[in-house]
Amino acid sequence: MLNKIILIGRLTRDPELRFTPNGRAVCSFTLAVDRNFTSQDGSRETDFINIVVWGKQAETCSQYLAKGRLAAVDGRLQIRTFDGNDGQRKYMTEVVADNVQFLSPRESGNNAGAGYGNSGYGNAGGFGGSGMDSGFGGPADDNMPMTSDDLPF
Repeated sequence: MLNKIILIGRLTRDPELRFTPNGRAVCSFTLAVDRNFTSQDGSRETDFINIVVWGKQAETCSQYLAKGRLAAVDGRLQIRTFDGNDGQRKYMTEVVADNVQFLSPRESGNNAGAGYGNSGYGNAGGFGGSGMDSGFGGPADDNMPMTSDDLPF
């Protein structure tokens, strides 16, 4: 059986860090992820997905992520059930993250989630490296100027 999910989106709120009674860190936040298609009126719909991160990675996410920041999450889908105050069975769908990668540069000030750059990337769990050496103009390529003659089209 396979239960694997990979998401890239922006945080809708600052992460919330809590600790279990035995002292284990747990961090939760919500990612806004755009759908790959547009609706009939031309607008793009967005899904808001609850994310849960455990352990040291939870503490790192709480420290470095903030509302508006772009993040990649690799994990598994989990559906929990519980009885609500009204006696009805409730379902909670969330992604339990195995790895979280910070894709927005870390900035100070009010625009922490704005802009893209080649510096300040972080990795809270080993999600395949930092993503900076893609061969498409990352930091390793900054010393090589590119001209229109270099483009394949």
